[in-house]
Amino acid sequence: MFEHVFSKQLNADAQESAGSANTEEATTATTTAPVAATAEVVATAHDDFDWSVDKRNVISYTTEEREKYHNVYDNTFVQLNDGELIKGLVVGLTKTDVVLNIGFKSDGLISLNEFRDIPGLSVGDEVEVMVVEKEDREGHLNLSRKQARITRAWEKIVEVHKTGEVITGTVTSKTKGGLIVDVFGMETFLPGSQIDVKPVTDYDQFVGKTMEFKVVKINETIKNAVVSHKALIESDIEAQRAEIMSKLEKGQVLEGTVKNITDFGAFMDLGGLDGLLYITDISWGRISHPSEVLKLDQKINVVVLDFDDEKKRISLGLKQLTPHPWDVLAESIAEGNVVKGRVVNIEDYGAFLEIQPGVEGLVHVSEITWANTPINAKEFFKLGDEHEAKVVTLDKSNRKMSLSIKQLSPDPWSDIESKFAEGSKHTGLVKNITNYGVFVELAPGIGGMIHISDLSWLKRFNHPGEYTKVGTNIDVIILGIDKDNRKLQLGHKQLEEDPWNTLQDTFAIGTLHEGVVTRRDDKGATVQLPYGLEGFAPNRHLSKEDGKSIGADETAQFMVIEFDRNEKRIVVSHTRIWEQGQVEAAEAVKKEARTEAEQTRKAVKTVQSKVEKATLGDLGVLADLKKKLDSSAKDDAATEPKAE
Repeated sequence: MFEHVFSKQLNADAQESAGSANTEEATTATTTAPVAATAEVVATAHDDFDWSVDKRNVISYTTEEREKYHNVYDNTFVQLNDGELIKGLVVGLTKTDVVLNIGFKSDGLISLNEFRDIPGLSVGDEVEVMVVEKEDREGHLNLSRKQARITRAWEKIVEVHKTGEVITGTVTSKTKGGLIVDVFGMETFLPGSQIDVKPVTDYDQFVGKTMEFKVVKINETIKNAVVSHKALIESDIEAQRAEIMSKLEKGQVLEGTVKNITDFGAFMDLGGLDGLLYITDISWGRISHPSEVLKLDQKINVVVLDFDDEKKRISLGLKQLTPHPWDVLAESIAEGNVVKGRVVNIEDYGAFLEIQPGVEGLVHVSEITWANTPINAKEFFKLGDEHEAKVVTLDKSNRKMSLSIKQLSPDPWSDIESKFAEGSKHTGLVKNITNYGVFVELAPGIGGMIHISDLSWLKRFNHPGEYTKVGTNIDVIILGIDKDNRKLQLGHKQLEEDPWNTLQDTFAIGTLHEGVVTRRDDKGATVQLPYGLEGFAPNRHLSKEDGKSIGADETAQFMVIEFDRNEKRIVVSHTRIWEQGQVEAAEAVKKEARTEAEQTRKAVKTVQSKVEKATLGDLGVLADLKKKLDSSAKDDAATEPKAE
């Protein structure tokens, strides 16, 4: 624009000078030039025109001056590059745009929206802008104040990141995972974890607030910055922590705020320094979780138990602010007195009762009941239940107390002989079953065991559980009393007469009985016999006459081959039955042969007694009889059975 105006002015001056020169030359030619000279002019009218002569017919500029003014003219134009930052002068304002003169050949336009942070913008103000394009497709100058602000803001952000300077920013909006903060006119990211030292869930409360930050991370490639408010808080806390640690002493009482509760204790804020209050140091009594005593944000006084300067760890105590309960034990808690306590711990060897917070006593398993039978403390006691107990021993110096529940009642074993005399019959409750017997409770604190062999006269059990179950009633007879060891020997089968004494004749050796094979193994079979008895048949006595063997659940005839009343044992055989039949058949044949031989001998004697003198014919008859007798003797020897 400026160049165009200036050119027009130069052209006008030149034309004016040229016009004046022509007029003067014409006048001069008319008055002074000879007539002959006119005929000699051949050149065109403008060939000898001198553009440097003005209207007064004088040269206006010398060559040096002309060069000088050309340079001045050229220097009126600013040399620009795309992306360059430059100062501009506001020369005009419209409803939508700002007109800026940056000394270029044309003015630039920038949207008024980019000047919203300058509400009082007016003509004559100077602002910094960025040259986006010197000349776009339409030949216009493209400027941006927003890009200039972002560039300057990024330069400042990079600088404060290096120096660690604290900056001020305004939270403009909420985004995923954090907040957007305006710093120097540029948007930066504030992660949710960097807002505060405490976890923050409500981000909306920070929108619109102006806060202080530190730039903790930058990305030069995408010009992105991450800021943190938490870093400032931590630095302040670190300073406070150092000050507190320098004044810290064991036994010092401090006020703290419960900031976090865990299973193992509570973390306390001591005013910039954290300490740990272990669950065992919260109360003299037993607690299962710190939340039973403490609440979040609760302010309490705590005592410093220990601290570590290097690791910045502080151990705190709450119960230590009150005397130990054992040091102020109530007079009612004394040996021989009855106390009430709550079950706070159960072990295999007994249970601990809390008489008062911090004062506990042990009820050993041997002090639960007067009975000498095994008892499981975990089955007798339940956590939280209350029990009365008698104080047996009390050791204040070592802070130990032993309690007894059984001593709340008289010892039932003191007159055991009169209540449970030997031979007396009773009904008891099955309390426990082991591999070797059944434990029966006859009265509270009094019980005994039935050995597995004393359950039945007739059957043998692999386990007592095959005969009875826990919780059922069973009739017993007292077989013996061990008062010193508090044991009763009980019997169950003794309630009935021993059937083996009466069944000896019924199951005599050689008698036959029908039986059912109830169980088979590699040794033989168990056979269920009449009258509830069981017999045993070895494998070799289970063979049938056809060569097969008797199987389980099969019914057959069995012969008793052994009966032991003392050992309560019966041995039977099926094989012996058909083997004995074969022997009897052989005996019958032998008997018949012997009878025939005897008759023959008698006949020979009769003949011999009648014949006085032997003849050849008689001798022949006698020879035939002898052969017959010899043959009969051989047959007897062949059929004689061999002994087993």
